[in-house]
Amino acid sequence: MRMMTKLAAGILIGIAGLSGPMTAQTAAPTSAPGASYVGPIVTKWGKAVTPENAWQSYPRPQLERPDWLNLNGSWDYAITKAAAAQPKQMDGKILVPFAVESKLSGVARKVLPNERLWYRRSFTVPPKWKGKRTILHFGAVDYESQVFINGAPVGAHRGGSDPFSYDITEYLKSGANELVVHVSDPTSTGDQPRGKQTLDPQGIWYTAVTGIWQTVWLEAVPDLYIKDVRATPDIDRGVVSVEVALNAATSNTDAVRLTASANGKVVASTLMRGNRSTTLAIPEARLWSPSDPFLYDLTAELVKIADIGVSSGRDARIPPLTTVEQNAYAAAKVQSDGGDKVTTYFGMRKISVGPNAQGRPVLLLNNKPLFQNGTLDQGWWPDGLLTPPSEEAARSDMVFLQKAGFNMLRKHIKVEPARYYYDADRLGMLIWQDMPSGSMADQSVRRQSDREATFSSTAMAEHQSELARMIGALRAFPSIVMWVTNNEGWGQYGARTMATLAKNMDPSRLVNAASGWMDVGDASSEIFDIHTYEEVPTTPVAHGPRALVVGEYGGVGLAVRGHLWFPDRDLKIYQVAQTPEDYLARYKRKFEEIIRQAKEAGVSAAVYTQTTDVESELNGLLTYDREVEKFPAATFAEIARPLFDTP
Repeated sequence: MRMMTKLAAGILIGIAGLSGPMTAQTAAPTSAPGASYVGPIVTKWGKAVTPENAWQSYPRPQLERPDWLNLNGSWDYAITKAAAAQPKQMDGKILVPFAVESKLSGVARKVLPNERLWYRRSFTVPPKWKGKRTILHFGAVDYESQVFINGAPVGAHRGGSDPFSYDITEYLKSGANELVVHVSDPTSTGDQPRGKQTLDPQGIWYTAVTGIWQTVWLEAVPDLYIKDVRATPDIDRGVVSVEVALNAATSNTDAVRLTASANGKVVASTLMRGNRSTTLAIPEARLWSPSDPFLYDLTAELVKIADIGVSSGRDARIPPLTTVEQNAYAAAKVQSDGGDKVTTYFGMRKISVGPNAQGRPVLLLNNKPLFQNGTLDQGWWPDGLLTPPSEEAARSDMVFLQKAGFNMLRKHIKVEPARYYYDADRLGMLIWQDMPSGSMADQSVRRQSDREATFSSTAMAEHQSELARMIGALRAFPSIVMWVTNNEGWGQYGARTMATLAKNMDPSRLVNAASGWMDVGDASSEIFDIHTYEEVPTTPVAHGPRALVVGEYGGVGLAVRGHLWFPDRDLKIYQVAQTPEDYLARYKRKFEEIIRQAKEAGVSAAVYTQTTDVESELNGLLTYDREVEKFPAATFAEIARPLFDTP
C-alpha cells in the first residue's frame, strides 16, 4: 500500500511521534565480523530482485547499439587485507550491481579503508561478435578499481560516480574468459568526492558503499566506431548543434551520416566529418517542457564516401577545421554504409535567467518564466543503498513527485544510473544535478565563514576531474537544467573554479556555484541560493542579475511505525511533527510562504527537503521503503496549485 487515507478524520495508520513509544522491529543480524547494518525494511521492488532480473535494461540509452551483453548477476567476491594478494578461494557470492554493504548484494558486509574487495566471474563472447572489438563497460565503481582479464591487467580507474570502459579485445581467448575486479575505498577517511557516505552513519550521513554499484556490460564495435554524440539545442536559432567523437582519426573517405526524426518522420539529415561538429535545422521545433516532454530521435552512422579531396593545409596529417570542409562532406555522395551506427535523442529546450513581468531576474524555460517546484532527492534505498532496486523503482519516485505537484528535483550529492535521466527526459522532470562532495572535516566551511578551505593540489585535481567526467557523462540529457557544483560549504575550496569549469564545459545550462551558506558572489554563478530550515522560510534578498532560489527548506519529520530504518532510535532532525495533522499544518505553512515569495519577491525555485525518508532522516513525503505516502499525492498537489495558477 502507498496511500494513507482518512488522516484528517483522525484514523492514524501506523504513525508514531519521534519521541513516543515504538514497537521494535526485527533488524537484520549484525553480529558477524564487519557486518553492515541493514534495517528491517525493504521495498516491494527489492523483494522481486533475482540474479536473472537485476538491472537488465540497456545501460546507456543516450548512445545505443544492438550488440551488447549484460554481466549483472551472481559473481564471486572476497574481502582481504590491503596487502594481501588476489585470493585463490573466494568468500562467497555477491549480486552485481548492488554494493557489498547492501541487503540486495546478499553480503551486507563493510569494507574498511585497510581492506580490499575482489570480484570474479567468467564470460564468453558471443560467436557473432567475431571480427569486432569487445568493449568492457562499468556504470560506476566506488572508488578505485583495477581490472584484469585472464590474469592480465587492462586498466585502472579512480572515481565513484562516473562510467568508464576498456577495449579488452587483445586480452580475450576462445571460450570462457575470467574477469577480476579489485577495489579499494577510503570512504570518509579520504578527501575524494563521495557524497553522503560515511563509515559511521547517523544524522544526515548514510551507510557507505563500496565496489560495483551500476551495471557491468560488454559491447561489440567495429575498428572505427562512434564514442560520443553531443546534441545541444538552440531554440532561438531553430537548430541543434551536434558533435560526434570517434575512437580514432579518419580519412577523407570516412563520414558520419546524421538523421534527426520526429514520430518516425525525418526532419533533418546531413553528412559530416567525424571528430567535428555541425548544425541541423529543426523547423517549427516542438519544445521540450514538463508539460510536453517531446524528444527527437537522432541516428549517427559511419559511412564511406568518395574522396572529396579536401586539403588539410600546410600539414596533411592535421585534419582541416574549415566550414568549406564541412560543406564538402555535407554535399558528398555515400558509396557504402554498414559502419558503426548508434541511436540517441535530444530535446529542443532552453534554460536561462531573464526578467519576469515585474523586471526581476527569474529562471526561464524556453524563454518563459516557470516556477521550479522541487524536492531534495537523495536517491537512497533501504535494500540497495546507492543503487535503486530496479529501473521501475527509480522511476516511481519521479512519478509520485509529478502527481504531488512537483516539476523539478535536486539530485542531491549523488549521480544516478543513466537510465534514471532517460526516464526523467520522458517524464518531463527538471533536474538540478549536484556534484558529489568530499574532503570534509576541517575542509568544510561554516555558515559564517569569510573564506574557503584549502585543498592539496592532488585533491583539487581529483574534484575537478570528477566534475568534468560527471558533466561529460550527463550533458546529453535534456532533463538536467542546472549543475550545482558545491553544497553548503562541504569541501568548498574553489567555488569559482568549479563553477567556471562547469560553465565552460556546458554553456547551455545554468550553474549554481554555492547552494546555501558561503556565496561566492560573482558572475561565476547565475543563481543566488539560500537554505532555510526555519519554521517560516527566510526570503532571499536581491542579488543583481542573479535568479533567487530557495535551494533547501522544509524538513518536517514524521515517523511511520513499521517503515523505519532505525526502529529503536529517538531521531530528531530539523522539525518533528507528532501527528499527521501537525505534519500537514507545518508543511502548508512553509509552502504558503514559498508561494508568497514567488509572487512578491521574485523567488523562482524552491527545493523541499525531501522526497523520501533516508535512514535517520524522517522528513520525506514518502517513507524510506516507498510504501506510505505521508499524505496522498493529490493533497500535496493541491497545496502547490497556486504556484501555477497565475503568471
